[in-house]
Amino acid sequence: MSTPLPLGGSGTIPTTVENSESSTAQSLGRLVLHLSLAAASLLVAIFLAFHGYIAWSLSHPKVAALSSNPKLAKNLDYSEVTFPSADRRTLVDGWWIPAIGSHKTVVLSHGYGANREEAWVPMYDLADLLHGLKYNVLMFDYGFANNKRPVPATGGRTESKQLVGALKFARQQGSEQLIVWGFSMGAGTALQAALQSEPIDAMILDSTFLPDDNTVYYNISQQVKLPKYPSVSLIRWFFPMMSGTRMEQIPSAKVQHTSFDFPILLIHGTADNKAPAYLSENVAKSQKNALSNLWVVPDAIHEMIFRTHPEEYVQRTTAFLKHVDEDFTAKNLSTEWVQI
Repeated sequence: MSTPLPLGGSGTIPTTVENSESSTAQSLGRLVLHLSLAAASLLVAIFLAFHGYIAWSLSHPKVAALSSNPKLAKNLDYSEVTFPSADRRTLVDGWWIPAIGSHKTVVLSHGYGANREEAWVPMYDLADLLHGLKYNVLMFDYGFANNKRPVPATGGRTESKQLVGALKFARQQGSEQLIVWGFSMGAGTALQAALQSEPIDAMILDSTFLPDDNTVYYNISQQVKLPKYPSVSLIRWFFPMMSGTRMEQIPSAKVQHTSFDFPILLIHGTADNKAPAYLSENVAKSQKNALSNLWVVPDAIHEMIFRTHPEEYVQRTTAFLKHVDEDFTAKNLSTEWVQI
């Protein structure tokens, strides 16, 4: 009797097919997982690199080269000067515009992303105005605007040392009365410099900018929409790598709540989309000097108040300078009488 042949469909062949299909599915699953992980890692890397680029851009702004000089722009005689920062870590280049026989000097403190010319202010017009009022004028470049010896922007930390160096230089030229006129981050830098030991007799601060989490995000959000968290945290993490300065080293909160012993005229526009007006308002609230004042200009934008309100701008700033000069003279006379 012969052995019956197996019926169709029986035996081990189906099991082999099932195992093969299962193995293929597992391989595909692993491939999809690996591809997903790779894609996620790439997206995270791009996200991190983008924030690193933002931190690098903040610390290395593009600044145009100088295009003129006081003689060409306003027929003002001047000399090229170079002096060290207060910490002697950087050399600062500038222009000294003397007013014959004057012992009063205004140091102009330009903003972020600009050089000493800061055309949109416009700085040459301001220098000409001050020279006509018998003030010496010192115009200089912060390190991030120095094409010969560039250094990273630090939100005012190293720039304040450069400004104090400028004040020391002006003092060495025989200046007895020293006033800082600052714009944007140059105004915020002036406040940071005032925390240091160099005497200052007054400040005019236009569109004051101070970097902190809120103002940094405020500016970035004007260019690209990013979530505040973790974007600000990542920028804070990358910024020291790019600039050598931690955000915590910038005394933004301190200067907003310090009562300085000299008068300050603060100027700010309500439509400023770079420096919120509350920065100037906070500084103004903290001042106790009787000559200090705040001028808030409706609908004015960042650093454009001189251009858009020239007559009132000149009237308010020159009146402030006159009051400062009178107060300075009165104090000197009082001191002389005490000595006699």
